[in-house]
Amino acid sequence: MSTAPPRRFTTLTSEASLAPSGARKVTAADRIKDFILAEGLQPGDLLPTENELCEYLGVSRSSVREAIRTLSTLDIVVIRRGHGTYVGEMSLDALVETLVFRGVLSPGDDLRALRDVVEVRQALDRGLAEQIVASLAGTSNPELHSLVDEMVALATKGRAFPQHDRAFHTGLLERLENPLVGQLVTAFWDVHTSVVPKLGLSVAADLEQTARAHGLMLEAAQDGDVEAFRAAIVSHYDPIERALDAKTA
Repeated sequence: MSTAPPRRFTTLTSEASLAPSGARKVTAADRIKDFILAEGLQPGDLLPTENELCEYLGVSRSSVREAIRTLSTLDIVVIRRGHGTYVGEMSLDALVETLVFRGVLSPGDDLRALRDVVEVRQALDRGLAEQIVASLAGTSNPELHSLVDEMVALATKGRAFPQHDRAFHTGLLERLENPLVGQLVTAFWDVHTSVVPKLGLSVAADLEQTARAHGLMLEAAQDGDVEAFRAAIVSHYDPIERALDAKTA
């Protein structure tokens, strides 16, 4: 049985390509990130072994392990025990966790942190309005309409609909050509919906308005009406803004 030739990485033998620059100290984690970029590695690609990284970086095994742990928390790399370390999906999960913790830890007397998250969500929705409407104008979207119907049905029974809500907002962005936009919108949605119950806020009385606002957004987008879409965004966020006002009154 023939043995597969060892993988060769050009940047592992080219320290000059990853030389530190600027005044900031370059860490082992920084250099591993540079290596991923220089090699053009993609999510799911296998990284060099720990020994190879130690030799290249000229640092101890403990330094490499600490760097890998740091990058793992950011989803830049994924450690698969017994198999190796791979390039991660680089999701925004770490951002979500940090913002959720920040929102719960230090909301301030007026729930400033949560208000900030809501403002960011509204800014993203309003800023993307023209693109979303352009992408959906003249189309029919039975899956999204079904989600709206299910949200309204649940709302009339006083039940929340987080999974449907998330799927709806994700679906609105599917036709856009910028995947980062979808990740950002979803990340701030996750922060918003995680923080609200932790801070004791309730929008139960306005569930039906929120559900129907999704339908208004969808209909406006399909009709190619940007202003109606933006008006529906306002209706969508009215309940949480009223809840915040009531909490701080």
